[in-house]
Amino acid sequence: MTDLADRAAEREAELISDALAEQHRHDPTAGKTPADSATHCAGCGQAIAEARRQAVPGVLLCFDCQDEASWLEAAARRNGRRVAP
Repeated sequence: MTDLADRAAEREAELISDALAEQHRHDPTAGKTPADSATHCAGCGQAIAEARRQAVPGVLLCFDCQDEASWLEAAARRNGRRVAP
């Protein structure tokens, strides 16, 4: 027979597992390798540094374009606008 502490620990493990699975579903780099990375930025067309391609598998934007996109997304959220994934 399980006691309350055992059931709580099992439930906590389930919640953590569900949260990690949900995070993985929303992670655009999940399952990607450096080979999936673009060689040139989809935003400006400049070459993406090899170090960035290795660090962020599946990357599509150079650092500057990603920085700008992240800033615009944060600004939209602050203003109550929905941001497409």
